[in-house]
Amino acid sequence: MVFWGKLKFTQNMPIKLPSRRLTSCLLILCLFLLALGSTVVSSAPVADPSVWSLVWQDEFNGANGSPIDATKWTAEVGGWGWGNNELESYTSRIDNAFQNNGALTIKAVKEHFTGSDNITREFTSARLISKNKFSATFGRFEARVKIPFGQGIWPAFWMLGNDIDSAGWPNCGEVDIMENIGREPNIIHGTIHGPGYSGANGISSSYTLPDNQPFANAFHTYTVEWEPNVVRFYCDGILYRTTTPANLPPGKTWVFDHPFFILMNVAVGGDWPGTPDTTTSFPQTMQVDYVRVYQRSTPSNTPLILRTDNANEPLALESVWLLKDPFTVSSSKNLSPDQRTRLVLLVANLDLIPGDDATLVSATARDGQGNQIPLTVESVRRVPSFDWITQVVVKLPDAVANVSQAQVSVTARGLTSNEVPIHLVAGP
Repeated sequence: MVFWGKLKFTQNMPIKLPSRRLTSCLLILCLFLLALGSTVVSSAPVADPSVWSLVWQDEFNGANGSPIDATKWTAEVGGWGWGNNELESYTSRIDNAFQNNGALTIKAVKEHFTGSDNITREFTSARLISKNKFSATFGRFEARVKIPFGQGIWPAFWMLGNDIDSAGWPNCGEVDIMENIGREPNIIHGTIHGPGYSGANGISSSYTLPDNQPFANAFHTYTVEWEPNVVRFYCDGILYRTTTPANLPPGKTWVFDHPFFILMNVAVGGDWPGTPDTTTSFPQTMQVDYVRVYQRSTPSNTPLILRTDNANEPLALESVWLLKDPFTVSSSKNLSPDQRTRLVLLVANLDLIPGDDATLVSATARDGQGNQIPLTVESVRRVPSFDWITQVVVKLPDAVANVSQAQVSVTARGLTSNEVPIHLVAGP
């Protein structure tokens, strides 16, 4: 039997990746010394949880019927199809975007309209962008939204690289935090696009509500946490996709390391959603309760993730942060000469594919004199319900018996993680 030690935990606080000077997108998240038949009797002290600091927001609390806040948003206009063969003309009119009852309303209207570009369309809507007014590199981007519905309706909350005018699309990068197409009322999509993985080849996942209800029935919160070498997608606080450079097609470039701006729009028609039909009613509205952007207030290169209540409950993982003090354990069976003592490493962003086994990963302990001690990797496996976390179990060899403190790291697919300190205390 394996016993998990109890650690302090804090819910809903995501991980922080290593600084860019590190070559790896891997993280050792949690360290335990385990002895068969023995318990871990002490655990790592942890600092107060890292928090997200609010850096930008729009709560849409303007007077009923008031226009968008022009200091935060620009209404893009035009009916040229926007690269998707869309059928609407986007306008800057208050008819299509306005504040009401503490929310933004983007309204798609069926009407004969000729825009300033002299293109005539049979639908109007709005497309709002924060370009040149707000952009950020990394952070937590979140909106609480009630989406519209109907065949041919295409609401979206998304981001584009602010170098789009010089680099072009898709080289600038695109992050679709939430998209829905009307013929899939129960499904939302989270996607990244970049050079060589754009359009229909974007790297994407979908999410369905647990009760399979249409998303248009209620407000839901859509979030991405974007950090160096990782984008995590959430719906209502549930992580449903983690994307890293390891997910890119071979030889393609990760382009998510520069400022991005925010977009919100409701498209009508287009290659993906198709054309509205007789079942589609108008007007259709997307209501946005708020848009908020956070950044980490206390960056750290040594994240520790764990939640475990007791041996009879499922293991769940949240984020806490490691103090300078290393992880310390003491047990009468620690460092046993028969090498029954194991180290369990939870590694983020190491995606397993069919056929991967213990040979995929190597692990090393570095003592205070700089000596490298290889650790035998016994197994690797995906942590259930956390597709971005891999459990790596290693055996501790006799060579570490006299090491009071070591720095442990793992290497996989040519990438080496940050080092995490541990104390090795042999029992009496």
